Amino acid sequence: MTLTAGVDVGSGAVKVAIMRGGGGNEELLATCLERIRRRNVLDVVDESFEAALREAGVRRDELDYIATSGEGDLIPWRTGHFYGMTTHSRGALFIAPEARGAIDIGALHTRAMRFTNEGRVEKYQMTSQCASGSGQFLENIARYLGVSIEEIGPLSLQSDEPEKCSSICAVLAETDVINMVSRGISTPNILRGIHNSMAVRIAGLVRAIKSEGMILMTGGLARDAGLIAAVQEKLQDGKSPVEVKGHELSVHAGAIGAALWGAFRHYKLHPGELSGGGT
Repeated sequence: MTLTAGVDVGSGAVKVAIMRGGGGNEELLATCLERIRRRNVLDVVDESFEAALREAGVRRDELDYIATSGEGDLIPWRTGHFYGMTTHSRGALFIAPEARGAIDIGALHTRAMRFTNEGRVEKYQMTSQCASGSGQFLENIARYLGVSIEEIGPLSLQSDEPEKCSSICAVLAETDVINMVSRGISTPNILRGIHNSMAVRIAGLVRAIKSEGMILMTGGLARDAGLIAAVQEKLQDGKSPVEVKGHELSVHAGAIGAALWGAFRHYKLHPGELSGGGT
């Protein structure tokens, strides 16, 4: 049995997962999420990594493989690095075995991917220009409205008349929000309008990869129930037979997937090894 760690370094936060097992019997021992907030990234990585080790009750020298993803190739003590869509796909499959696709909404970009039942990416599509479909954009809007990230989803679900907002440009969308506030539009209706504008872009990505079945939302906005509902609504057109879901572990999908691919790589390098321990 292996002990592996996955470290997913995003633009806004660092996620760490510690896992034990192999050969289909993997167990998640600990997770940690720490927002960067203009701090030195490597300091945040060290802090969150040590916190995850403490929660798991293991030492760093007991780990067989430390796998990174995202911007984790900056970490000097990693064992290996894996591409983000690969780790999010494998992590999504671990979290929801019935999933056949994932929507990863990060701080700066959004991407949709379709994968096999082994977690290997078959097709993907991602935003490439404007940030209006990203986590940072929604966080900026929430800050202007005086709303916490945790409040966004529940407030959006309370909307009774969503206000239309630009889905083309983040700058135009932020201008729209300022005008909405001045006109007395309620916060729930503003947030649902923002979610609807983001959902247009996200639904387009899902259609482009031609995914079917269950799609797991991952990344920093994976727990935003309002956004999930908006995306699901945009996909109910008969052309995309999909169901979009979130999960309490979804934000850790990249780190979990990295740890799982790390275990796979370790077994490839050490065939026949059955027990964990430092290598």
